[in-house]
Amino acid sequence: MRKTLILFILLFAVSASASTAKNPVILILGDSLSAGYGIDVDQSWAELLQQRLETQGYEHQVVNASISGETTEGGVERIDDAIERFSPAVVVLELGGNDGLRGFPPSRMKNNLETMITKSKAAGANVALLGIRIPPNYGARYTRAFEAVFQDLAEEYDLPWIDFFMDGIALDDGLMQSDGIHPNAEAQPVLLDNAWPVIKEALQQSP
Repeated sequence: MRKTLILFILLFAVSASASTAKNPVILILGDSLSAGYGIDVDQSWAELLQQRLETQGYEHQVVNASISGETTEGGVERIDDAIERFSPAVVVLELGGNDGLRGFPPSRMKNNLETMITKSKAAGANVALLGIRIPPNYGARYTRAFEAVFQDLAEEYDLPWIDFFMDGIALDDGLMQSDGIHPNAEAQPVLLDNAWPVIKEALQQSP
């Protein structure tokens, strides 16, 4: 069984075989929700995605370029190198949560995500967008503007997307780590089930 390739983007410390892999690549650009924060990385939803792809007959290799604490600005800074190195067939964008928690303007987040989407598409990759929500204490106006970003981009660029990657997890203490922010190991299959329909759709789209 192939293991998900964990990409340490800051140094691009990956094996030569990773960068020259013949299998088509699914590149995940995400934050701690996808980086496996606080759990064994082999339990992360990205690793479970690799396993599901294999059982369903896909040849794709998952490259997990997620970094805990990442923002959309960080994603923009890294995406050119990631695309050049891996020539992904599919890019999964799971970014924005940290922008919201830091109170970044939704318009700035939208511009960053749009940049990543257009760069991915220009390179011939299909894009799947995993939306996120933020706590209501940020205020109704900000929350609405933040959440609308994902829907607006999905509609504008005709992307497969979900509005809430943490659906069924965020309010379940049994699926959250003690910090109340990060999903635990038991939540990882749920994250995969949430993401799988749009990733599968992206896999089936023509480039």
